Amino acid sequence: MPDAPPAQPRASGSGRIGPAGAAALGAAAGAVGGFLLTRPGAEPRSLDAVQRERREFRDRDALVYQEPGRTIVRDGDRYFLRHDENERFRALGGDVRSERRGDQFVTVYRGRDGDEIVTVTDAEGNLIRRFRRARDGGEVVIIDNSYRGGRRAYVDEVVVLPPPPMRIPRERYIVDAAEADERLIYDTLTAPPVAPIPRRFTLDEIRSSPDVRAYTRSVDLDTVNFDTGSWTLAPDQVQKLSVLAKALNRAIQRNASEVYLVEGHTDAVGQPVDNLSLSDRRAQSVAEILTRDFGVPPENLTTQGYGEQYLKVQTQGPERRNRRVVVRRITNLLSGQNQ
Repeated sequence: MPDAPPAQPRASGSGRIGPAGAAALGAAAGAVGGFLLTRPGAEPRSLDAVQRERREFRDRDALVYQEPGRTIVRDGDRYFLRHDENERFRALGGDVRSERRGDQFVTVYRGRDGDEIVTVTDAEGNLIRRFRRARDGGEVVIIDNSYRGGRRAYVDEVVVLPPPPMRIPRERYIVDAAEADERLIYDTLTAPPVAPIPRRFTLDEIRSSPDVRAYTRSVDLDTVNFDTGSWTLAPDQVQKLSVLAKALNRAIQRNASEVYLVEGHTDAVGQPVDNLSLSDRRAQSVAEILTRDFGVPPENLTTQGYGEQYLKVQTQGPERRNRRVVVRRITNLLSGQNQ
């Protein structure tokens, strides 16, 4: 079942995004001049709606697509997506407030338990910090990118590393959720990197660098099926996330600072920009369900869509196994610790 209309030939070339494109990426943070880019209740509900609202312009050698809550940049054969870091919290309901403090945006989400999740982004939408503030004033840092330095071109976020030596069976490196019990999934989502990592990485470096992510084990969920062009899961699909949710909750109870990346992937049928948008929205949808239906703390999850960039099965045709969600532990990558 294809995810979008047939794809057109890819263009080649490379370049660096200019000020206009950087401003568009910042707009994807969701707050520009104090106004939310995606207002609660105004988000599109289908790929057709996204396509109608998408705007396209060229910035230097890059092609920029701006749509509600997301900006996609095409630089030669590579695609980069940035989304509104707070859209998922607004979708969960509850008290969400945002304000500008100097050149930063601070968004506070108050959960049902009374704790506050504070997300700090810079003017261009880069996540600086996310932490949990308990009712007694105690704070637990979840993500800290404050050391990342000044403005960087998005292509500079790509880190090249040698492939990690593989000392475990492949089925323990990429775990198929359909064939795994809760114990195996828990072990996978609490395991250290499969090989020593050289340093700590920012969240954007992790999102942008397959070489970095390759140092972690992952859980593949290709049994969760979405309708064509949709990121909404039917009720009979939601229950398929229960075992994963139990493992995540158990891991987070053990370590409140755990961070998990929920990735969205599609097959290669369709326009790359559509597949990228669709995969990112599906990853967010799964993260929302994990919180809303199974109680996984939202601050311990982050999401990213990759479209057709990392096919599990190398084919340009329809392939169910390529239309999947992947979950991996990135706590060690963010901290630079190997254990």
